[in-house]
Amino acid sequence: MANVRNRVGSWVARRYVARVRRKGFDLATIRFLPDSTLTPLRRHGVDPVPELDRLRQTSPISKVPLPVSFDVWLVTGYEEAKSVLAAPTAFSNEISNLAGRLDIPEGWTPGGLGFSDPPVHTQRRKMLTPEFTMRRLSRLNPRIAAIVDQQLDEMADAAVDGRPVDLMEHFALPIPMLMICELLGVREGDRADFQRLASARFDLFAGAYASTAAISESMAFLMDIVRKQRDDPGDGLIGGLIRQHGDAIDDVELAGLCDGVLTGGLETTASMLALGSIMLLRDRDQFARIRDDESAIGPFVEEMLRHLSVVQLAFPRFAREDIEIAGTRIARGDVVLVSLSGANRDPKISGCPHADMNTFDPSRETSSHLAFGWGMHRCIGAELAKMELRAAFSALVRRYPDLHLAVPERELSYRKLSIVYGVDSVPVYLR
Repeated sequence: MANVRNRVGSWVARRYVARVRRKGFDLATIRFLPDSTLTPLRRHGVDPVPELDRLRQTSPISKVPLPVSFDVWLVTGYEEAKSVLAAPTAFSNEISNLAGRLDIPEGWTPGGLGFSDPPVHTQRRKMLTPEFTMRRLSRLNPRIAAIVDQQLDEMADAAVDGRPVDLMEHFALPIPMLMICELLGVREGDRADFQRLASARFDLFAGAYASTAAISESMAFLMDIVRKQRDDPGDGLIGGLIRQHGDAIDDVELAGLCDGVLTGGLETTASMLALGSIMLLRDRDQFARIRDDESAIGPFVEEMLRHLSVVQLAFPRFAREDIEIAGTRIARGDVVLVSLSGANRDPKISGCPHADMNTFDPSRETSSHLAFGWGMHRCIGAELAKMELRAAFSALVRRYPDLHLAVPERELSYRKLSIVYGVDSVPVYLR
């Protein structure tokens, strides 16, 4: 069984690495877009570009110069971002708001909770919430520890003759991939195909673009898993929802919820594990603190979530009505984009107007960060992600206390432009 899991995780990782290495469509090649439009997606290493700081300081809500027939606004201030994210009656998340404006597949929805409004969103979240309580999630702790240990073992196996190991391939990607299989209750016989689905969703959300055929294939596969568990519900989330709600939740809706769990929990957590490892390897004092003090991992993870903000932009909001936020009038029909990476570097988040939020400091209180969003659309899997991060980083530094990069940090290849920020690979020596 462990060998099957190893193959699943490694296959997804190899597909991911192959994707980022092949030449494809890149937002950076769209020359007709003004450079300022791309500022929220640009970074220097793990840090947003300084232009984003300057934009927030001068215009925490600013109009985005885009060649479209409707106004688009970018929110970079912390308080302004919370005002937008916590105003569900003033804004809609339904992707159908773009129908007739942009060329999107007819009837297509990304699934999950992020692109839905009440009452649909309320009903779906109510179904999922019991599965994501701390009491329910605590049962996954042994599996998280086992999966992390398994991947650390695989890293040792890959380091033949002292050769470098890619943390992305053997650590950052397989851990959330296998945890999602555990959470959903995907059975061993389906995991080989599930890995294909995960890789296709990587191509959709982290790469350039994906065809509607890839979307249809992934949903068809999830539908097949759901149908199998209708007849024989498993112990995971899918089986639990079927037992509790029966025919009150149909196969299409259940498959959409599973799709949301997959797309929301795979690449984001993988990016956090990879980028967080880079931060640990550049700060040996922090590395040693986490290795020697169990209480240090919690504050480290919270500050890392704020500092990295791998999800750079929240789901777009569509104004249902004319509204004024921080003195800026947003008209009905306008689109509002919230820069989570910009808002999380705002000194207002710390309560200290002169704090340098571009520095990494786990000793300060920033648990009210927006890395998981805010309000009713805050990521429902936030606590599970934190559990994975705490377990993975703690085990990594204790198993490999001499871990270090195999190349200079400046040679690492980061994504040029991506809503979910990340790095292509992280080659390391174990000792």
